[in-house]
Amino acid sequence: QVQLVESGGGLVQAGGSLRLSCAASGRTFSSYGMGWFRQAPGKEREFVAVSNSSGRNTYYADSVRGRFTISRDNAKNTVYLQMKSLIHEYTAVYYCAADQRRFWSPSKNDAGYAYWGQGPQVPVSS
Repeated sequence: QVQLVESGGGLVQAGGSLRLSCAASGRTFSSYGMGWFRQAPGKEREFVAVSNSSGRNTYYADSVRGRFTISRDNAKNTVYLQMKSLIHEYTAVYYCAADQRRFWSPSKNDAGYAYWGQGPQVPVSS
């Protein structure tokens, strides 16, 4: 069982930056991939970014590439999502998620993620 606790959400102005953190419980954090998803009001949850267990391999949704950076500190059991040049359309609830599949591959499908954070809101004012 893995618990994911997110922090760093909150209101931000368009053009601004924000960093989300997601701390995981347990001793095996360095062995599994982590992803970020978001759900905008009235829309389905969508993929944002994913990292393999080491953090060396990362992948992004086309809509955020160049603006968002996923990183992780395995010594702190934490994954981050650095967001810059935010636009109003990025307003959403942002979720971190753990992918503990035995053979990892970057997954944009939320069905592959076994554990989820609580999802802080990130409103971006226009």
